[in-house]
Amino acid sequence: MHTLYLASGSPRRREILENLGYALIRIPAEIDETPCPGEPAADYVQRMAREKNAAALAAHSGTPECPIITADTTVAYRNRILGKPESPAHAAEMLTQLSGTTHQVLTAVCVYWQGETRAVLQQSDVRFKTLNPAEIQAYIDSGEPMDKAGAYGIQGLGGAFVEHLQGSFTGVMGLPVYETLELLRSFGLATPPFAAEAV
Repeated sequence: MHTLYLASGSPRRREILENLGYALIRIPAEIDETPCPGEPAADYVQRMAREKNAAALAAHSGTPECPIITADTTVAYRNRILGKPESPAHAAEMLTQLSGTTHQVLTAVCVYWQGETRAVLQQSDVRFKTLNPAEIQAYIDSGEPMDKAGAYGIQGLGGAFVEHLQGSFTGVMGLPVYETLELLRSFGLATPPFAAEAV
């Protein structure tokens, strides 16, 4: 089993990596996640992943014995970043905006290993069905939207709202498997046997 430092508190990212066979050591990466004025979603999410990685590296004493992996996911609607809702009313506003429309989910993954940092960006298009007020309220009452970008989680109850997905399901969850393994392989790092390149 191969070990990674994971600088993320996301249970979804942890679950994805553990399911791939990695042992994980959780390390902190506290940063200011405020978007810059007018910052495009793609730039923002990549900056967040890189800054989290740099913060994790700075917090680590000595040379890391294994790679550091960080990620950040954001939802963009009409080029506007939708972060985590600040209140139930804010969650309702977001879900109403996403109802019956297509939005983008962007996840950036960053890996540091042996003095080098590399990152990759994955973008998916997600179309929601038209939601009625009762559905929105019931979903908010479940508590699920409150800690998630865009006020929903595709792997949970929020998946019932997704009419169409073009891209990566695991990317929308918070860690695109294909892109993550390609990034690790670019460092010459071992990946699960079933994910190895064909020879």
